[in-house]
Amino acid sequence: MAFRELRQRAAAEFQQHHGGGRPRYFEAPGRVNLIGGHTDYNDGFVLPIAIDREVIVAAAARDDRQVSLWSESFEQGSAFDLAHITKDDSAPWSDYVRGVALMLQSEGIALQGMNGVIVGNVPIGSGLSSSAALEVASAVALCSISGVNLDGVQLAKICQRAESEFVGMKCGIMDQLIAVFGHPGSALLIDCRTLDRTLVPLPRGISIVVCDTMKRRGLVESEYNLRRQQCETGVRILSEHLPNVKALRDLTPQELEAHAEKLPRDVLRRCRHVVSENQRVLLADQALRRKKVAEFGRLMDRSDASLRDDYEVSCRELDEMVRLARSAPGCLGARMTGAGFGGCTVNLVRQEQSEAFAATVRESYAQEVGVEPEVYVCEASAGAAEITVP
Repeated sequence: MAFRELRQRAAAEFQQHHGGGRPRYFEAPGRVNLIGGHTDYNDGFVLPIAIDREVIVAAAARDDRQVSLWSESFEQGSAFDLAHITKDDSAPWSDYVRGVALMLQSEGIALQGMNGVIVGNVPIGSGLSSSAALEVASAVALCSISGVNLDGVQLAKICQRAESEFVGMKCGIMDQLIAVFGHPGSALLIDCRTLDRTLVPLPRGISIVVCDTMKRRGLVESEYNLRRQQCETGVRILSEHLPNVKALRDLTPQELEAHAEKLPRDVLRRCRHVVSENQRVLLADQALRRKKVAEFGRLMDRSDASLRDDYEVSCRELDEMVRLARSAPGCLGARMTGAGFGGCTVNLVRQEQSEAFAATVRESYAQEVGVEPEVYVCEASAGAAEITVP
C-alpha cells in the first residue's frame, strides 16, 4: 500500500507542478549495508541489500534543453539548462540531479530537456542512501527520456562521479551499484575493485530491521572525506615498504601490524578497521551461505565495535541504539550502517520476534534518549526500473 500511495503522489505532484501531460515513472531503492563499513572506497568488499523504500522521478520530455524539477520532500522547485550546469545553493537537493546530467553529457550522451517531480520515502540523511537512490532514478529517467540505453555498471559509475566530483562527497561505488542491481530476497556481495557482484540469498526465519536514531548528518560537512584521506595516507606510506599495496584491500592484518610503527596513530586505527572489516565481510558471506545466522550476527557486532573504536564514526545516539537493540527480543546482531555520525542501525532479528523487537527498541530508545525513533522491518528488493502508476 505504501508503494501504491507513493506512486500516486508522484502522479498528482506532476500534474500540479507541470500542468498535465503523460509522464513516465522511474524508481530506485534505498539500501542498507549489512556489513562492510567504509570499505567500498578502499577497493574492498561490501554486503548490502536494496530495501523497500524508494525515490520516484516522474518525468516527461520537453522541446528545449531545460530541466525543471520539483521536490515534494523539500517543497521546492529548481531548474537548469543542460548546456550550462552549475550548483544551486538555494536548492542543494537538485545538485544530485544536476551532477548526474553533467556526468552523462561528459560521456558524450545527448540529453533532452525534461520536466520532473521527485517523491520518495527513503529518510534523508539517515544512512539509507537517499542520495544514490535519487541519482540512479534521475539517471534512468534522463536516459530513458532521451532514448539512451546504458549498461548498469556504467550508469552506477556515472552516478558515483556525480556525487564525488560535483556534489563533493567522495563516496565509493556501493550505494549506486546496489540501487541498480538490487534483487528481491538477496544481499549482494560486491567486490568494489573489480565490481564483480554475487547474489547471496538471505536465510529464512530472519528479519532485517532498521532503527533510525533520528539524528541527521550532512556527509559533505562531516568527517567522511577526512577518513578517506587518512586511508589514502596509510596506503601511500605502506606502499613504500609493500609495493603490492595499491589500496587497503591489499593488506593482511599481519602486514599492517608488522608496519604499524610507520603510521601516525589515527591513520593506523583507520587502516586497522578497513583491513579487519574486509575479512569480516568475506566471513559474513560464508556464514550466510551456510545459514549460520548467529555467526553472521556476531560479525555485525564486531564490525560496529571497529567502526566505533578504530574508525571513530559513531555518536552517542548510535551507541545507545546498538546497546538497546542487543538487549531486545530476538536480536542476533546490531551495527551502525551508512557513513556513521548519526542515521540508522541495522539489526539481524529472529523473524518471529521482529515485532516485539521493534516495540521494545522504540520504547527504550525514547526513554533513554528522549526521541521517538523510526523502526521498520525491511525486505530485500529489486533495483532501479521504470514503473507504471495505477
